[in-house]
Amino acid sequence: METIQGHLYDYPKYYDLIFGSDWKAEFDFLEDVFEKHTSRIVRRLFEPACGTGRLLIKFAQSGYEVAGNDLNAKAIDYCNRRLERAGYQPSALVGDMTDFRVHRKFDAAFNTINSFRHIDSEQGAVNHLNCVAEALYKGGLYVLGLHLTPTQGPPIQSESWSAQKGALCVNSHMWSIELDLKKRNEHLGMTFDIYTPRKQFRLEDRMDYRTYTDRQFTALLKKVPAFEVLEVYDFSYDLSAPVEIDPTSEDVVYILRKK
Repeated sequence: METIQGHLYDYPKYYDLIFGSDWKAEFDFLEDVFEKHTSRIVRRLFEPACGTGRLLIKFAQSGYEVAGNDLNAKAIDYCNRRLERAGYQPSALVGDMTDFRVHRKFDAAFNTINSFRHIDSEQGAVNHLNCVAEALYKGGLYVLGLHLTPTQGPPIQSESWSAQKGALCVNSHMWSIELDLKKRNEHLGMTFDIYTPRKQFRLEDRMDYRTYTDRQFTALLKKVPAFEVLEVYDFSYDLSAPVEIDPTSEDVVYILRKK
C-alpha cells in the first residue's frame, strides 16, 4: 500500500468521514446539555477549531445559526462549501482559536474532540478560553471535551476507528509515540488507510498535543474567572452519569458556563 506523508487535516473528505460518522451521539448530547445547563434558549452556536464542520452542518439543518473558525484553510473551504450546498451562509472563517473576536455573541460554543490540546502553551490556552468567554452571552455554555493524562493507572496508548460511506472506506489508527510530562507534550502518530474502488493508500501524520493532568486542567480553569464548571461527563455522553475528576480520569467533557 502506498504511504503518503502529510497533514491529515489537508484531506478533509477523509477526515470528515472518520470523525463525522458518529455525529449523532455528540449532537444529541450537546442538545441535552443546552436544555439542562442553561436557562438561555440556545439558537446561536460557535465552534472553535471547527474543521470540516461535521457538526455545524447538522446544527444548521436543525435550525441553529452556526459559525466557527479553524487554522486549516482546506478544512474551512470544505465546511463552507457544504453549508452553501445546503442553502446556508458560509459562516466559517480561517482563524486562530487563541485570538479571535466575534461581531455578535453566541448562546453556546463547543469543542468536543480534543482539538483544544493543539494549543501548545498555557498562555495560549488561557487566551482561548477568554476569547470563547468573550464570544458568549452571560449564561452561555462552552462544552469542552479533551483527553486528560492520568497520573494513576495505565493510560490509553492507542485508538482505532473505521467508517464507510458508499464505496469509500477509511480505517484510522492513532498511537502515542512519546509522552514528555515535563515538557507537557505528547507526540502522536496517526494513519488513515483509505480504500476506494480504484485505489488503496495510506495517509500518515505526526502531531503534538499539550498534556493536562486533572490538577493541571483545574489550575488552568482557575486562571479564567469568566467561566464556572457546572458538570463533567465522560465520552459516553450520558447526562444521567456525571463523573468526578480524579487522577485516573482520561476522556472527559467539561460543561463551562459564562458568569
